[in-house]
Amino acid sequence: MIPNNNQTLDSQRKDDHVNLALEQQAAMKHSAFDDVRFVHHSFSDLSMQQVDLSTEWAGHSFNLPFYINGMTGGSAYTKQFNQKLAEVARETGLAMASGSVSAALKDPSVSDSFTIIREVNPNGFVMANLGAHHNLENAKRAVDLLKADALQIHLNVPQEVVMPEGDRDYRSWPDNIADIVSDLGVPVIVKEVGFGMSRETMEQLVRLGVQTIDVSGRGGTNFVKIENDRRDRLDFSDLNGWGQTTPESLLESLSVQRTLDVLASGGIRHYTDIIKALAFGAKATGLSGKFLASVHEKGVADTVQTVRDWESAIRHMMLMLGCSNLAELRRTNIVISGELRSWAEARQIDFTKLATRGRYNTLF
Repeated sequence: MIPNNNQTLDSQRKDDHVNLALEQQAAMKHSAFDDVRFVHHSFSDLSMQQVDLSTEWAGHSFNLPFYINGMTGGSAYTKQFNQKLAEVARETGLAMASGSVSAALKDPSVSDSFTIIREVNPNGFVMANLGAHHNLENAKRAVDLLKADALQIHLNVPQEVVMPEGDRDYRSWPDNIADIVSDLGVPVIVKEVGFGMSRETMEQLVRLGVQTIDVSGRGGTNFVKIENDRRDRLDFSDLNGWGQTTPESLLESLSVQRTLDVLASGGIRHYTDIIKALAFGAKATGLSGKFLASVHEKGVADTVQTVRDWESAIRHMMLMLGCSNLAELRRTNIVISGELRSWAEARQIDFTKLATRGRYNTLF
């Protein structure tokens, strides 16, 4: 794309994010999900007609356990991506989040790059997105702008640190989150942006009143690398591997899943990663870069077909695993190895119980 010299810094940054994220998608191969295996059992006591993929989170019910996560908006260039993604959401029933609406709060001229989501998908479940440095008033403005059903508040300290024009004071974040959760009037999802969450972070969010989180682990779009690629001086490439992977974060979440709805995003490549994340206890999984690349390279119709193919594949895997619903999937036997096992050992997380969970002890 030819640079537009009339663009604001925020709009140019949004364009950079999309282009650099697309480059990363092309190179993505290995994932920490490769360290997760299901124990195969040779019998299944159900038929395909019994398989139910529905799930509930943020106070709403959904037919599919994955959704389009937020990444883009804030410029004329990114508007076309939000339009295409909204078309996919409309045709498939997937929930969809916008990228950070802060650009539109600063510059109303780019609002249409966000409002296009609701225009294209008037009846879908739409999430607005803002950083944790925003207060309750801005949160209400973002929700009103998109006529959103929920708000994502993103946590992104490493990105802000590396971003040349990023924030350098994070002291207001906990109070902002507590105020927004208490008084916004729609569900709030607090998410990372690709650096994962520790159980300590999750416990703090519970104390702030949060009921739904997205652990958004390392392995997908890497915003440290994106922001570092935008720098002229002071190389932060040593931080490219910062944070917990999504499976590591899901292990961290085991102790809080009774008090939080846990969503999982970050490095979800295909339907097998989705079903592994669900087996760890996630209520749903979010994909951003994957869908972004798909609508860019293949178009809306092929992306819609991919969603339908994934739905079918997940149903087949549920049948193979003998699980009629996601609650049963969360009791399947899974074994972890490699770096993921080392993480669990270092953090004193009892991963062995995952391999001996109760469903198959009494099934037959």
